[in-house]
Amino acid sequence: MQTLQTHARQNGSAQRSVADLPETALLQANQLYKGFTLHNQGGIHFPVLRDVSLTVNPGECVALVGASGSGKSTFMRSLYANYRTDSGEIWIKHRGQWQDLAACEPHAIMSIRRHTLGYISQFLRVIPRVSALEVAAEPLMELGVEPEAAKDKVRSLFTRLNLPERLWSLSPTTFSGGEKQRVNIARAFAVDYPVLLLDEPTSALDTANQEVVIHLIEERKAEGGALIGIFHDDDVRNRVCNRFLTFRPHD
Repeated sequence: MQTLQTHARQNGSAQRSVADLPETALLQANQLYKGFTLHNQGGIHFPVLRDVSLTVNPGECVALVGASGSGKSTFMRSLYANYRTDSGEIWIKHRGQWQDLAACEPHAIMSIRRHTLGYISQFLRVIPRVSALEVAAEPLMELGVEPEAAKDKVRSLFTRLNLPERLWSLSPTTFSGGEKQRVNIARAFAVDYPVLLLDEPTSALDTANQEVVIHLIEERKAEGGALIGIFHDDDVRNRVCNRFLTFRPHD
């Protein structure tokens, strides 16, 4: 298992052209820098990401590893364009064309998220009175899949994830953490995203359901998907990941 490491440069980020990007890759993050300014603490500015680069190819899963506060979550949120980086590029192959997420307009980001880039967060945004089945089927229906076909795919995933059928028609508002996480996992794996981000996808799951998620990840890799994840469980990480990207806190 190969280990990668973040490092710092003093000369800024070099811009890449599309022609320079690896032909087989699905995602290329190039020399990302992201810092935060604490306005309520005298305007102190501190860097979280400095010159972080990563290439992810079809059929592999890369683990983000490092101590708390070292930048893993910031990197993940930057890849999903929840955070805008201060410099650097995030190239993603979207519907056959390279797009730089770091420079995309909001409407383009939404299209990329709809078709190409999935994200399993630790938390499920719950809308009262909307059933778990509808919550998980929504991304498929947004792609034009017929509602019943979308729900059938979700039902299959709910069954694999051991989510009790009595919960499917209920809003996840009162679900346990593990039940909400399984709805989130089904929601993401229902769509064949070429690139999938995993933020501690098994943190609230028991051993049996962790095993199901491991199989889902391995299946997605076999289908040619590219995955990037933060994993709290060493065994899960070591079983599904091909490489590590190691983060270290900055002074």
